[in-house]
Amino acid sequence: MFRLSKLTDYGIVILAELASHSLPESPGGEPSASPSMNARELAEQVDLPLPVVSKVLKALTRAEILESQRGTKGGYSLARDPAELTVSAMIAALEGPLALTQCSQGTDVCELEATCSIKNPWQVINRVVQNALASITLADLTNPVFTAQHTPLATLAGLSSFGEARIQNEGS
Repeated sequence: MFRLSKLTDYGIVILAELASHSLPESPGGEPSASPSMNARELAEQVDLPLPVVSKVLKALTRAEILESQRGTKGGYSLARDPAELTVSAMIAALEGPLALTQCSQGTDVCELEATCSIKNPWQVINRVVQNALASITLADLTNPVFTAQHTPLATLAGLSSFGEARIQNEGS
């Protein structure tokens, strides 16, 4: 099963929380600086244990997705505009590059590569998934009308207009 780790899931939740506190553009049209939140405040806001939040914050800071400010007024803030931070970049920062199969990681990674008849289709599928994740931003994830604006995506995912799976008991 292809699944994001809990830390990646939590990381995206934390980023969404920070994005929800981002300031709109200043009157001059320039983006305003995002306000900082410390690890304890974020842990309380997203209802996660402080050690988990701290671990995720450090990883996102190392990946330059977050900025860290020390001191009494310090904390973490987004290093990029939420509209410029893609889901694929968030996943890569926390898990590494997306690769659905070994051959999607690069050449000479899989011992069956030379004789594999489905290597090329898997690479195409991997690129489609990467492109889909690269087309969705943190701003999209925090936009309350995102699903309604992307009805074809919801339909493709098998979701009803209420965001619930249409076919849950298939085969029963």
